[in-house]
Amino acid sequence: MVLTAIVTPFDARGRVNEEAFVALMRHLADNGSDGFVVAGTTGEASTLTDEEQLGLIELAVAERPDHKSIVAGTGTNDTRQAVRLTEAASELGVDATLSVTPYYNKPSRLGLKRHYEAVARATDKPVLLYNIPGRTATNMAPDLLAELAQIDGITGVKQANAAELQLIDGLDIYAGDDSTFAQTLDLGGAGGILVASHVVGNEMRRMVDEPERRAEIDASLRDVYETLFLTSNPTCTKAALNLLGHGAGGLRLPLVEATAEELAVVRAMLERHGLLGDHAQAPSTAGAGAPPVQARGA
Repeated sequence: MVLTAIVTPFDARGRVNEEAFVALMRHLADNGSDGFVVAGTTGEASTLTDEEQLGLIELAVAERPDHKSIVAGTGTNDTRQAVRLTEAASELGVDATLSVTPYYNKPSRLGLKRHYEAVARATDKPVLLYNIPGRTATNMAPDLLAELAQIDGITGVKQANAAELQLIDGLDIYAGDDSTFAQTLDLGGAGGILVASHVVGNEMRRMVDEPERRAEIDASLRDVYETLFLTSNPTCTKAALNLLGHGAGGLRLPLVEATAEELAVVRAMLERHGLLGDHAQAPSTAGAGAPPVQARGA
């Protein structure tokens, strides 16, 4: 499954650009995405107000392309707030929520368990854990993930710790980095929550549909992964989308737009892959008909 961690477009005044968001979601749905993680890290959730975040989630649910999943980013480092956001997103009709490990306050193992028990109680939708120690300073080791899998409602994990990428009994495994997507699929994982699918979604969809060519396709996209993470995400992703005419707009401080040097690298990558000008990526129906994320055992 290709779930795109969709960016949040902003207009010239720095406001959420709802029209551009819906247009981008439809474009991605026609170009390889099975669904979307809305208001995640790539969606700049950390600088969205609660009103903006929930408004964006409500918009995604209302305008969802047919047969596509909507996963809401509702994680934060305050359990009470994570519960409130999870409850609200669930009431809006999302298919699942993504809940990042609490960051900065570095909870203990028991604290993590209590946190996720509270989050899972707040919804009747599947909860996907998000392990990204590079951003949170807290790692959920495989044995802890296996323990958290026993909590009713927790059904999967977005694993962004490549060193501990492995199958976990009771959890669907999603690649947390584009660079580990092929490896995750080879292991028998459920798919990936991806960024490069903003620009090469059909190729990433082929990695699911054509396992015999997966390694070849992955190798051909390595420069895309590297370029989009040349600096803090989603700086270069928004630069690429703007070059492709999708009107993603700028970023909110403390993130800043790509420098001239970074923009040149992004442009060169798009040109190498034939995505600019007359070679722009054409819409397709790749990935159409994929089912929404389902609760375990559903």
